[in-house]
Amino acid sequence: MSPAAYIAAHEADLLSLLRQLVQLPTVNPPGNHYDAITRLLAAELTAAGLKSRRLAIPTATLRKHLPRDQWHLSRWNVLGTLDSAPARKGAAASPLKTLHFNAHYDVVPVSGTWTHGDPFSGKVANGWIYGRGTADMKGSIASLLLALRALRATRTTPRLRVEVSFTADEETDSALGAGWLVKHAPIRPNYALVLEGGEGRRIGCGHNGVVWLEVVVHGRAAHGSTPHLGVNALEHASRLVLTLRDHANALRDRLFTAPNGEERRPTLNIGGVFSSGEGGKINTVPALARFSIDRRVTPAESVATAERELRAFLAAAVKNLPGPRPRVEVLKISENHPCFSPPDHAYAAALAAGVSRERRCRAEFGTSQGFNDTHFFAHELGIPTLGYGPGGENCHAVDERASVRELLASARIYAGLLAGGIID
Repeated sequence: MSPAAYIAAHEADLLSLLRQLVQLPTVNPPGNHYDAITRLLAAELTAAGLKSRRLAIPTATLRKHLPRDQWHLSRWNVLGTLDSAPARKGAAASPLKTLHFNAHYDVVPVSGTWTHGDPFSGKVANGWIYGRGTADMKGSIASLLLALRALRATRTTPRLRVEVSFTADEETDSALGAGWLVKHAPIRPNYALVLEGGEGRRIGCGHNGVVWLEVVVHGRAAHGSTPHLGVNALEHASRLVLTLRDHANALRDRLFTAPNGEERRPTLNIGGVFSSGEGGKINTVPALARFSIDRRVTPAESVATAERELRAFLAAAVKNLPGPRPRVEVLKISENHPCFSPPDHAYAAALAAGVSRERRCRAEFGTSQGFNDTHFFAHELGIPTLGYGPGGENCHAVDERASVRELLASARIYAGLLAGGIID
């Protein structure tokens, strides 16, 4: 039996595994059920023939990155390796290259009313499996594990050495997940495949980055009947928000074009989070107002430049505020770097060949508007890194779901890539 035939015959196993993963609600924040899911994932890697272990984040590191109310929630990353394939023989032989698969196991919180009730049920209906994490990205994990099972069951020796990581906290900032892994784990990959960022005929070869800032405007409180005695922080924050439209409009002239012709431009989203300070009351002049800025950074830019430009623009805008000027703080919340891996290497060709065979059409390379963990491997390790997975619908929304057909297709593509190898 071929790996592809094994995968086709074990659809029920894939869905059973994915249902188990979904039923562990690894919601982040705060980071629930990480212990249980990492034990399950390590056991699944072992059953598929890999050496596996859980890598605990040191307490000091955890406390440095997490708020105090999350210190009791430990973090683990799972690492599996498979070194069974022998080196190629011959005078010009070179050791087999190592391909690293990466996926995150945390999910975002849920809200709203779901069609099938419990958002952590893993309900299957009409060719779809529903539940938080099915599309982002426990479905990818299940597809990879089925591919690894298929290779072992059919005694198909991979023509690549294999590393697999299942990492924490991608839905926040990945500092204790992929970010920690690439700096501290014993990995030595030549190539990496992040199991999201591309689907269908489209392979991901990069993504946007982001700079998250918070603007805090400090005014002066006064009684609502004598507003002239205060400095209204909300009014000044509103002026800054309106002024930022000019910066957003200027960014539209910057263009990055992906290999498949997709165009990416920087974007600016203001006020995803906004609030007043303590003591706010209808009959007081607000002494504090804060709002967030989400600046998406294309692969043609850098987060450092984007942040510097934003800070300079805000500083100039503050100087032009009318009347008694407030004190304005600009705080960095987080950043994630953009990346782009030109698909001009043998690894890209090997993955594209597998996708083209499965899709019966020519694969293409594009970039994502959002960000994922690709940049850790591309930037920190400097290796060719691509993104591909089964994807799904309604990520981060009500009725998140993954297509059973796509889950099986991705499993076949992963197995085919490992069985075929990469010829430089």
